[in-house]
Amino acid sequence: MSQQTLKPLAGQAVLVTGAARRVGAAIACTLHGAGANVLLHYRTSAAAAASLAGALNDVRAHSARTLQADLLDMNQLAPLIDAAVGAFGRLDILVNNASTFYPTPVGAITAHDWDDLMGTNVKAPLFLSQAAAPALRKAGGLIINLVDIHGLRPLKRFAVYSTAKAALAMLTRSLARELAPEVRVNGIAPGPILWPEDAPDPETKAKVISQTLLQRQGSPHDVARTALFLAAEAPYITGQVLAVDGGRSVGW
Repeated sequence: MSQQTLKPLAGQAVLVTGAARRVGAAIACTLHGAGANVLLHYRTSAAAAASLAGALNDVRAHSARTLQADLLDMNQLAPLIDAAVGAFGRLDILVNNASTFYPTPVGAITAHDWDDLMGTNVKAPLFLSQAAAPALRKAGGLIINLVDIHGLRPLKRFAVYSTAKAALAMLTRSLARELAPEVRVNGIAPGPILWPEDAPDPETKAKVISQTLLQRQGSPHDVARTALFLAAEAPYITGQVLAVDGGRSVGW
């Protein structure tokens, strides 16, 4: 069995936004395990990002670096891509994972809510992808956007978040057309994978699981393995948003 088979992403460079914790960390670890060098973006989770980079570098020396940026600051987006390309001399995969998520019930929505939720979930992925396009074209690369099943079917009390994720799904398809044939662009739409840090009550959790065909919660590894599939085993897939939700999007 060849080294390329064992490590299908060997020599490639991957930037994961929001990579210090939760799903972003799982994606970074999984792609690193497939041989990629990883750039771990964070905004405020410096300690968690450094710890993860240290663990990955213990596995393979000089294979992980951290990059800090506030994705709501337009002036930091292109420099973030420049730093990512400079770190390993190339960029093969951009994973737009960073996101904000909180309720915005109608009647209490503010301009700040709109700017924040649309900024992290749509604006930053657009402008990061635009800045990364030249390097990705050169590499024949890939963009993976973390969408959400609630971008396809809205979540009550989350009007702005659901709208933002719907826009990200359309952005995924639009970028696939704009950047073809050199760059593939796909999305992953998770379902009940991780609860928010201010987790819902047990009754709400049970209701969500009951509406999921597989009758169980997924894990960040389920999302990460889908990212690896798109990166290493799906060269003829582009412009698609894959639901990783245990069937919830057809079960409720």
